[in-house]
Amino acid sequence: MEGKRVQESAVIMNELVLPNDTNTFGNLMGGRLMYWMDIAAGIAAIKHCNSPCMTASVDNLSFKNPIKLGNIVRIEAKVTRAFNTSMEIHLKVWGEDSIHQYTYESNEAYFTFVALDPNGKPRAVAPVIAESEEEKKQYAGAMRRRQLRLILAGKMKPNDASELKALFVKDDQ
Repeated sequence: MEGKRVQESAVIMNELVLPNDTNTFGNLMGGRLMYWMDIAAGIAAIKHCNSPCMTASVDNLSFKNPIKLGNIVRIEAKVTRAFNTSMEIHLKVWGEDSIHQYTYESNEAYFTFVALDPNGKPRAVAPVIAESEEEKKQYAGAMRRRQLRLILAGKMKPNDASELKALFVKDDQ
């Protein structure tokens, strides 16, 4: 299967924060942002594998700065690595204050999506071709992040995590 460049599946999505999207403090609700992030990640996954996909996991979604009512949310999603049937998608989120004319980082996360065949079963996906230094760095770290996800989900034993073994297994020397 031929690989795909990271930029071929990159997504930039913008949303305006309206009153119905905010909490009582006038900040974008975390659940609404997660919903938008899931859509952006899903579009990137679909563009990478040209098939329907579903969310398999979301890693450590932490909020650095709130996004206020009336600000624009910019979500960038890129497939960082593909495994057999799954893809890791990196998302970065910014708030844009048009009145004061500045942009600020809101949060960052990794989502995992699984590609599906017409019967709803997992199907193989094309590998990712990382070109820039940042893409290569993300690609290289993806295996460690994947193994950590699998360990935390109980789907991999720490002894089997070749990339993370030093963190979980004591060396008997």
